[in-house]
Amino acid sequence: MLEPSHNNELPPIPAKRYFTIGEVSELCDVKPHVLRYWEQEFPQLSPVKRAGNRRYYQRQDVIMVREIRALLYQDGYTIGGARQRLDEAGDSTAVAMDKALIKNMIRELKELEDVLKGF
Repeated sequence: MLEPSHNNELPPIPAKRYFTIGEVSELCDVKPHVLRYWEQEFPQLSPVKRAGNRRYYQRQDVIMVREIRALLYQDGYTIGGARQRLDEAGDSTAVAMDKALIKNMIRELKELEDVLKGF
């Protein structure tokens, strides 16, 4: 099982609208085949599929992958337990995702501000 501090070591989510499965794999430290499996197991995770059946994840999908990863790898839930936990959370998960999104955006803006101060 991973240490709780490992989730903090994940890279920040860039300010993009869509992410490929490879990018999400790197951002969340999860293999692409695991992401495809999680899509089948977690109805909350549904990337947009475009021409050629290519997956494009949005920011909320990346945040959901990180939440699923934390439940499975850090909290020790099984797939079924994590699915049930996400189902029970319902609206509170959406609120938590919004808070995480805002927190991430604030951090990115502060980093950008620090970079711009150097110029």
